[in-house]
Amino acid sequence: MTAAHLDPTRRHDIVLLFDVSDGNPNGDPDAGNQPRTDDETGQGLVTDVAIKRKIRDTVSLLRGDDPRYGIFVEAGVALNTRIEAALKANPGKADEAQRWLCEHYFDIRMFGGVLSTGSRGGAGQVRGPLQVTFARSIDPILPTDHTITRVTQTRQEDIDKGERTEIGSKWTVPYGLYRAHAFYSAPRAAKTGVTSDDLATLWQAITVMFDHDRAATRGEMKLCGLYVFSHPNQLGVAPSATLTQRIRVERINKEKAPRAHTDYARYIDESGLPDGIELAKLVDLWT
Repeated sequence: MTAAHLDPTRRHDIVLLFDVSDGNPNGDPDAGNQPRTDDETGQGLVTDVAIKRKIRDTVSLLRGDDPRYGIFVEAGVALNTRIEAALKANPGKADEAQRWLCEHYFDIRMFGGVLSTGSRGGAGQVRGPLQVTFARSIDPILPTDHTITRVTQTRQEDIDKGERTEIGSKWTVPYGLYRAHAFYSAPRAAKTGVTSDDLATLWQAITVMFDHDRAATRGEMKLCGLYVFSHPNQLGVAPSATLTQRIRVERINKEKAPRAHTDYARYIDESGLPDGIELAKLVDLWT
């Protein structure tokens, strides 16, 4: 029997918790690559695009040789080239070209995509079953700018002038615990061809994505919690908010700056769940 969270014919509502220590989880290019923040609350932000990029890159590592698990949005490859290939394989049939792309690219099958570009008129638009929100830190963060030096210069003329070091800067967040939600629509998944294997790959990719996305700028990031509420059918039996709000995270000591996920208490209210709802705690560092 297929586990509830692996059933593509059921609706799923997901809560994601991850943290960062002494790193920049998502720099803002419009602000000198400072960590993204909500200007009014000071809470840290990580865009949905950044989260999906990590999933894409990890799926590529996990299933790179499988022709069903290609990645459509990939560095160094023009999107029109792939759309043209689909239209060439299905001349004059945009719907068939969409189906071809869904069969060959995991991220189109799961996230959807705008395919309406290219010299052949494109292949329309695919609405993906999985939608991911921005991640927001539980508490305000304190972005810190560090001055750094290196022992060589970028330009030879600077060396010729006798300069021996070059000054730079690096932004970090001392600590932040972030929360994001994701929502999976079974009716849309039926149209793009999502399978149980796809869902298993998705959960595995989320589980290990921070371990395969290490970078000096990002410091240490880790997944702290991955919780999946699975409905008994494709349309669901309860509003998403009534389920995701059952998982609460609160700082234990309000007077102490948090520096680890254990500085927070995680509460899960499983009492009185609507009939048929199942909760899978795929990752939970608090247990």
